Amino acid sequence: MLSILKQESFLLLAVIAACIAYPLEHWLLHSGQIVALLGGLVLIAFIIAASMRVAHQAELLAEKVGDPYGTMILTLAAVLVEVVILAIMMSNEASATLVRDTIYSAVMLDINGILGLAALMGGIKHGEQSYNDDSARSYSVMILTAMGVSMVVPEFIPEANWKLYSAFTIGAMVVLYALFLRMQVGPHSYFFSYSYPDKRRKKEPIEQEPKPVSLALSIGILVFGVVVIGALAEVMSKTLDLGLEGTGAPPVITAILVAAISAAPEILTALRAALANRMQSVVNIAMGASLSTVILTVPVMEAMALYTGQPFQMAMTPVQTVMIFITLIVSAINLNDGETNAIEGMTHFVLFATFIMLSLLGL
Repeated sequence: MLSILKQESFLLLAVIAACIAYPLEHWLLHSGQIVALLGGLVLIAFIIAASMRVAHQAELLAEKVGDPYGTMILTLAAVLVEVVILAIMMSNEASATLVRDTIYSAVMLDINGILGLAALMGGIKHGEQSYNDDSARSYSVMILTAMGVSMVVPEFIPEANWKLYSAFTIGAMVVLYALFLRMQVGPHSYFFSYSYPDKRRKKEPIEQEPKPVSLALSIGILVFGVVVIGALAEVMSKTLDLGLEGTGAPPVITAILVAAISAAPEILTALRAALANRMQSVVNIAMGASLSTVILTVPVMEAMALYTGQPFQMAMTPVQTVMIFITLIVSAINLNDGETNAIEGMTHFVLFATFIMLSLLGL
């Protein structure tokens, strides 16, 4: 028991933070804007710490089951964290564009940030890195379809018909995800895996026999971590909203923070994979996280909108639409030959820097 508590010290600190935050919530909200902002930022740090432990447990489960199931567990854990935070923030009367901006930010962060940085660093160290190009093409076309249906077409839907189209969107995303899941774990699972040459494996140091993973314990800690994240997000959303109120900060900043919280563990996992010359894992994590974010977050939040009777603004702005299409076109070109290099990584990373600049400009 003590060894488990020692291993999960970050999660334990997050639990302590939640126990302190709730009694101090009234004080944080009535001690001035600076105190509220600082409190919100501190809580974000604890949420990231908890999400790292959630991702660690997901990674243990992933290692136990192997690819492509492994990366699926990792991306689902990240999306679960994102959905929990979004649902809690939206229940506190957040911006009507928060869901749209968070999904957009997550896709930009996953494809341009994670994939771009990993391909850049891996390319500098290893040169060209191979992967299964079937997976990249499958991910790209599904991301384009999902975002087009859920975040471009709504711009042209009359307001009186939003409930009908919202219900259709939920159905379309469920069907897409069901097909994707069947492909990823069914007869087409080879689309999302890659057999690395033996000569590359021989260069790797011989690893010790991994410790046995307790399935029940990992799942239990993962679920508990998500609950802790939800508790912290409840207070964080209120303090952060108050702290940013009247500062002139673009509304998308909150969305970027939510996306970054859920993607933080994925960034470390992807970078480790790239430096270990395992680009297939990077593609699965970055592209899979983008697809899962759209295809799972949209139906959950649309269902919430139908339940409350209050629609979200899901249609992307013209600037967001242009950035998404440029990103997907560049990724389709870069990920078409089964190899990545530093130049391709840099093109995505420049797009990520552009996304950050546009966000700071409020666009």
